[in-house]
Amino acid sequence: MALTGIQIFKLLPKTNCGECKFPTCLAFAMALASGKAELDACPHVADDAKEQLSDASAPPIRQLTIGTGDFEVKIGGENVLFRHERTFFNKPGLAVLITDSMDDIEVESRFAKLAFLQYERVGLTLRPELVALKETGNKERFISLVKKACKEPYSIILMSFDQPVMKAALEIAKDRKPLIYAATEDNYETFGELAKEYACPLAVAGQGMEGVADLTGKLTGMGLKDLVIDTSTRTIKKSFQEQLIIRRAAIMSKHKPLGFPTIVFPAEMTDDLMKETLIASCFIAKYAGIIVMSDFEGESIFPLLLQRLNIYTDPQRPMTTQEGIYPVNNPDENSPILVTCNFTLSYFIVSGEIENSRVPSWLCVMDTEGLSVMTAWAAGKFSGDLVGIFIKKSGIADKVTHRKLIIPGYAAMILGDLEEELQGWEILVGPREAAHIPAYLKMQKM
Repeated sequence: MALTGIQIFKLLPKTNCGECKFPTCLAFAMALASGKAELDACPHVADDAKEQLSDASAPPIRQLTIGTGDFEVKIGGENVLFRHERTFFNKPGLAVLITDSMDDIEVESRFAKLAFLQYERVGLTLRPELVALKETGNKERFISLVKKACKEPYSIILMSFDQPVMKAALEIAKDRKPLIYAATEDNYETFGELAKEYACPLAVAGQGMEGVADLTGKLTGMGLKDLVIDTSTRTIKKSFQEQLIIRRAAIMSKHKPLGFPTIVFPAEMTDDLMKETLIASCFIAKYAGIIVMSDFEGESIFPLLLQRLNIYTDPQRPMTTQEGIYPVNNPDENSPILVTCNFTLSYFIVSGEIENSRVPSWLCVMDTEGLSVMTAWAAGKFSGDLVGIFIKKSGIADKVTHRKLIIPGYAAMILGDLEEELQGWEILVGPREAAHIPAYLKMQKM
């Protein structure tokens, strides 16, 4: 049972050292009880207290991992109903369905789409991560699909209710840590043993929330913790309602039988891919852990990937690029120097335009706490003296033989202060719009 803030406080060292980033141990205890802090933030908590505090410090929704390597998917681990309360941490995995009834051409097409439908945006690769392999009676074909999937980098969901077939598939895919789908009222004991034997997460397919809660109780009683729940509902309205109820029950009521990430199947809710995409968008927002689609097309998957990125970006912290010197187009000691802020979007727009110009250049990115140029200037974080100090400490002077610096056109007002700070440098005011950077750099080169 979860502990109250006062109960947690009694187990803390009461040093009020502030190393947990909270002013007092009581404040930390209250944050821990509400799921807004992690127990590891306190370096002084005694070992014997950690075990008692584990329930209070663990997120109300179990975090687990499916797959390995670059396509590893972490789901669950959430603490809040709304992202503005804190943030959402683990974005839902997107899976494409492949069944043993599909011919080789269709199977190859779906694997090819997984490889092709990957997008670069603000320094991130947006892509679906999972392939769901479903057995519908052709056992030999299913096993061949498992072998093929294990040659690909994607994370795997194994879908079969037949214990011997699942065991054969796990023998092939066990090192890939697939999700086993699914334990039911009829097979939960044998599937639970498989999950323990192969150390893989297990999906639970119950009839409604009561059926799911009953099964998770039985499986946790067997010692299993990494569970994914499916209420088996395949209508849009009811399934969406259940996602809300499950999240509320886990977070607000601390109802442990429902404290697991969920899996949903838009693929089984409609025959229309665009309608399926709309359904999937609802579950990205609230609150699926895995979303299984019948197919992917560029016009369907890209909006979902972008929506997922936006929702699972911390709303309280801007996206930032690391401060430093970035060479673009293989610059040398005679190449121009530009400076900008570390707001990620600004960095990628500016660096992209410099790259388009094909003019070898040095781009100095200054830490402005994720603020854009105008906002950072207004907040006093992109002033002439601060930019000057950054340029001096950056080491860019050791990389070039000239002393010319190009500042953003929107920061022209820092020119005077910057010239005073950088004695001996020529400060040039660049264009106000990034789109004009290529023409500007080519003119400077002339």
